[in-house]
Amino acid sequence: MSDKELILGCQQNDPKSQTAFYQKYKSRLMGICRRYAKNTEEAEDILQESFIKIFRNIAEIRNPDAIVGWMKRIVTNTALNYYRSQLHYPQTVDYQDISHSNDDYWKLMAQLSNEEIVKVINALPDGYRMVFNLYVIDGYDHAEIGQMLGISENTSRSQLFKARDVLKKKLKELGIVNYEQQT
Repeated sequence: MSDKELILGCQQNDPKSQTAFYQKYKSRLMGICRRYAKNTEEAEDILQESFIKIFRNIAEIRNPDAIVGWMKRIVTNTALNYYRSQLHYPQTVDYQDISHSNDDYWKLMAQLSNEEIVKVINALPDGYRMVFNLYVIDGYDHAEIGQMLGISENTSRSQLFKARDVLKKKLKELGIVNYEQQT
């Protein structure tokens, strides 16, 4: 079945279409969930909640080509809401505008497999992980992240800087890279 046929079937609440749609997209969306969740169980919870929202709102889709981006937004927002309901983010964090090169950071990340990257990112504290994923992977800017998480732009910048610092140290501890941050 084509995406258009699957979407039409889902809009008509056809169980076979819903099952086929779920099977087609669950792996891709689970990858997003795993980036935000602490563990597999949380990722599965976020995925299930996301699919409930997707199926409830699939009638909004008019352009089948937009389905993947639409679903990614739902999954990301579901993950953020999940953590927002469980965590309390500080409203202000001291931040020094420290300039640093992204080149070293990306060289480190390029040496890792996807599984290693997910494992190291999942080891970050929740706030750092959320900001890191939203900024680096999903491409949001600090103003958008601040609005999504209810934090200031400076807090977003600070948490991103700290997340990258923690990642570099963690990679060194694991022996994956031999990196010394230059001061």
